[in-house]
Amino acid sequence: MAKLKTRYVCTACGSAQSRWQGQCPDCAEWNSIQQEAAALSTVFAQKHDLSTGGRAIDLVGLDVAVALPPRLASGIAEFDRAVGGGLVPGSATLIGGDPGIGKSTLLLQVAANMASAGRDVVYLSGEEAADQVRLRAIRLGLGGAPVRLAAATSVRDILTTLGQGEPPALLVIDSIQTMHSDLIEGAPGTVSQVRASAQELVRYAKDSGTAVVLVGHVTKDGSIAGPRVLEHMVDTVLGFEGERSHQYRILRAVKNRFGGTDEIGVFAMEGAGLTQVPNPSALFLTQRGEPVSGTAVFPALEGTRPVLVEIQALVVRLASGATPRRAAVGWDAGRLAMVLAVLEARCGMSFATAEVYLNVAGGYKLSDPAADLAVAAALVSALSERPVPGDSVVLGEIALSGEVRPVGHAALRLKEAAKLGFARAWVPAGVDKGEGGIALTRFGNLRSLVDQILGR
Repeated sequence: MAKLKTRYVCTACGSAQSRWQGQCPDCAEWNSIQQEAAALSTVFAQKHDLSTGGRAIDLVGLDVAVALPPRLASGIAEFDRAVGGGLVPGSATLIGGDPGIGKSTLLLQVAANMASAGRDVVYLSGEEAADQVRLRAIRLGLGGAPVRLAAATSVRDILTTLGQGEPPALLVIDSIQTMHSDLIEGAPGTVSQVRASAQELVRYAKDSGTAVVLVGHVTKDGSIAGPRVLEHMVDTVLGFEGERSHQYRILRAVKNRFGGTDEIGVFAMEGAGLTQVPNPSALFLTQRGEPVSGTAVFPALEGTRPVLVEIQALVVRLASGATPRRAAVGWDAGRLAMVLAVLEARCGMSFATAEVYLNVAGGYKLSDPAADLAVAAALVSALSERPVPGDSVVLGEIALSGEVRPVGHAALRLKEAAKLGFARAWVPAGVDKGEGGIALTRFGNLRSLVDQILGR
């Protein structure tokens, strides 16, 4: 048998090195290189020509009729929305999130719902004893669900057990970083072990038709721990987001081979577990009383779901000579600096001697460039102490020239705003008509928005 060599692999970019280093020379990440065994020597590979001796593969055309894959409904509408309508039999799904965010709680609820609906469900925990999982289920009111439960970390034992009967409809592995394959050297959680264990479980899903859900740990920067190839191996990658200080949780589809990406499911963490939030805008909008300066409501879009959020700005004048501070929570600080620069250069607004604080209410995180105009409206309102009308929503992208550019799915955003009682919308000039009877105020450039707020 060929001698196995030891190499060192970067968990961030996958590059291989001959020795351990503190910093990866390819992607410059620190402390991302881990030892990995089982690389066949180059001499052995050269002696075995792979161009002959294999099995011929049947090639088919694109015009072959293919039926849409069936879906396994979980009984939790927000979860089904995030995965594209339900789990697909034979698919592999990876869900990651910060410790304590509620990944195990969510999957236990999904497993219990599907088992109560008559489907065979297996829940395997590598982090907790079976009694610990059972106690959590009792606390959530799911103690009577017919879920088959075990605590195991050996992939060989798991596959042997599952092969003794009919394949289950759903298999939950909590978590993939605790799994261990005896075919690979190394402790659980290393690059080689995570990759080998995930490969075997994904293969089992494809061969048996079982929907496999893997729980993944995350690093301090929020990415899923282990090799990057893990996200490529699975069919769906879900991110479970939220702040411990806030009640809401968002399940976001980052990758989905069977549906759209950036779909979200919104949950609220309560004493009895995670509950669905059918109207997420109610979480992120404060009570609409008298208009307050420095606030603007923006209709964000997550996948196909519009969510109204409140953007808050505070501008504080400083004494001469002090260095002003810029802080943004829930929005990109670099984009905030860009909007401030455009307001100063194109509209004559002065923020040079003022501290600027920007916050998206409810702990929501925005990455939509359509929020530019709402951010600018909140900043001008805070600086001038003139409130934006409380029955208005604001949306539009700002160019460096000061032009207000059109945004995607404006009709869907305005329809949701009208449904929640907003009567007016400040929009780019390219928006033709309002939805749901909402009145439009159009702006071709940022200066006209400033004039509107200042009453010029």
